[in-house]
Amino acid sequence: MLSADEPTGNLDASTGTRVLERSPIFAAREGTTLVMVTHDPDVARLAQRRVHLRAGRIERIDEGVLA
Repeated sequence: MLSADEPTGNLDASTGTRVLERSPIFAAREGTTLVMVTHDPDVARLAQRRVHLRAGRIERIDEGVLA
């Protein structure tokens, strides 16, 4: 499992874009799951599955929707 907690939080826009483009490619090549935590809705839209948490509980899960 590849874990990324706010992977673009402290990066400039160009580097952040490269990280977001390459992370799923790396995970697929390595045959592993990518788990990314973000508060940025634009970053979250890139995910195949989004798990929304509120107060430490799962509020909802959106699957198979790439926006």
